[in-house]
Amino acid sequence: MKRLVFILCTVLSGSALFAQNRVIDVREAHPGKDLTMEEAIYRGVGYSRIPRDKYPEAPSKGIGRYTIFQDEYSLFARDNMADSTVAIATSDDPGIVYGQTVSRNEFGIDAGWYVSPDSSLVAFYRKDQSKVSKFPLLDIRTRTGELREIYYPMNGMASEVVSVGVYSFLSGKTAWLKVTDFSTERYITNLSWSPDSKYIYAQVVDRSQHKMNLNQYRASDGSFVRTVLREENKAWIEPLDPIWFIKGKKDRFIYRTDNRDGYRNLYIVDTLGRISRLTKVDADVSYVGNDGKYVYYTSAQVSPVENHLFKIDIKGKKAENLTPERGWHNIIMADDCLWFDDIYSNASTPLKLLTRSTSGKTSKLLFEGTDPLEDYASCKVEFGAVPSADPAFENYYRLIYPKDFDPQKKYPLIVYVYGGPHSQMVTDSWLGNIRMWEMLMAQKGYLVYVQDNRGTQNRGAAFEKAINRQCGKAEMEDQMVGIRRLMELPYVDSERIGVHGWSYGGFMTISLMTNYPEVFKVGVAGGPVIDWKWYEIMYGERYMDTPKANPEGFEATSLINKATNLKGHLLICQGAIDDTVVWQHSLSFLQECIDNGVPVDYFPYPVAKHNVFGRNRIHLMDKVTQYFEDYL
Repeated sequence: MKRLVFILCTVLSGSALFAQNRVIDVREAHPGKDLTMEEAIYRGVGYSRIPRDKYPEAPSKGIGRYTIFQDEYSLFARDNMADSTVAIATSDDPGIVYGQTVSRNEFGIDAGWYVSPDSSLVAFYRKDQSKVSKFPLLDIRTRTGELREIYYPMNGMASEVVSVGVYSFLSGKTAWLKVTDFSTERYITNLSWSPDSKYIYAQVVDRSQHKMNLNQYRASDGSFVRTVLREENKAWIEPLDPIWFIKGKKDRFIYRTDNRDGYRNLYIVDTLGRISRLTKVDADVSYVGNDGKYVYYTSAQVSPVENHLFKIDIKGKKAENLTPERGWHNIIMADDCLWFDDIYSNASTPLKLLTRSTSGKTSKLLFEGTDPLEDYASCKVEFGAVPSADPAFENYYRLIYPKDFDPQKKYPLIVYVYGGPHSQMVTDSWLGNIRMWEMLMAQKGYLVYVQDNRGTQNRGAAFEKAINRQCGKAEMEDQMVGIRRLMELPYVDSERIGVHGWSYGGFMTISLMTNYPEVFKVGVAGGPVIDWKWYEIMYGERYMDTPKANPEGFEATSLINKATNLKGHLLICQGAIDDTVVWQHSLSFLQECIDNGVPVDYFPYPVAKHNVFGRNRIHLMDKVTQYFEDYL
């Protein structure tokens, strides 16, 4: 499909965009009824989705003889043949936990145990958090209220000590991996089994997250065999994936890193450490599967905002795009890699579901979505790119125009921002990956702007690591490029600009309001990080190091120091039992405002954690919306 790409440098028909931006696609407006908050926030109206009865199921792996389960602090196995339960590892001490995820789910860790390919062994985590500081959360749902303490490893303080055990169902005994790299507060990540169940591979990262050793251990006794490869980076090392063995091989595997060639690419590695690059592309890629002859992967090589499936010969000789249509393709691959389900859309095309052969010879359309906003007032949505502040990169955006847009009028602008690592807010998917609250606000007469910036994912190491040791700086600079260009437009009321975001986006909201008080009139920040010294070790030390190692960075990014810069109307919302960004952040900022006579508004959600879900979210977004209605 031919791309709709335009270079706008002048005003066209009274409604051109700012100079030097690139428009990729435009979805024009059509009339209809307005969304209600319940429809936009709770019922999911407007999103392009595959019906449940059409949605393909992921390949089933079966449950095997044993079903592993975690109960409080202990790990058990249910023997499905003997109808009995086996205790793998037990603890009655909340400071010692078996079988839970560790490192607060960083490094791609999403499980607490890993069963061997032959189902005879299970590797599991032991988490010693006895020295980790605790943070009190108030639970009001009891008769007199109750303080519930959580283990919260704060930046620069004591961390978890992680070990890995290997339990044998045959012997009933556990061997412990003999991991000696770095300090005891190391991270043991991305556990992987060899196909013959004889070895376990672990990517061991030092606490400062500058070094990583990929180690091989014997499963029988936990003994160290060798370090297969090493990585080192002055910014940070962040392994996110296990290793994937090539089908039919027990000594060659596929490994993904961004530390060797600047992008997350795939490499062929043997167990002696010989390594060769498989995907030679200046783009981030993700592993999907292999059949011994070909490796299948998704890639941003067509465009950073598109996701396509490729196959490449195991020798790296030829890569072929199996998803030629423009847009973002989500792939469900068959175990034998002969077929895959392709769910895709682009900015102006609702979701389609196809089943396709990896030979490229067969493709069958199973579902074609229609416009989910057909009966609603769908405002004009523009999808494009602007230069980054440096200006080495492009940053992608979506801009939603007000209902019944008239270029001769002036409109208030709301910026929705996240901007942090592991995010990508704008993709070439349905309406640019829009959130329906944005459409609701456009129906109320606002311009709504969403833009990614340096520090976000899927753009390579240099783009992602631009935030190193000073979170917020590059992100704000990039956001302001897009915002200042919008301010040049005749229909943007530059005296009425608001900003809203949650979590890292809450940090960005208050950062923008206090660093650029002359620009932002209104802000709503949810669950905001205020000072990185109060955030968790695993995430916070990766991007900021510690207050001792990086005092200048912590000083420059702390919002406590900037509270007196606040000039506009700011509403902070936070769940009172937030266990991700603890209450100390927002309450400390609030107290700083009080101490300095700075007006600020605050609204807690008493039983919410880091975000507000269910029907309570309608209340939240009504509150956010009304704040902009009242002050913008």
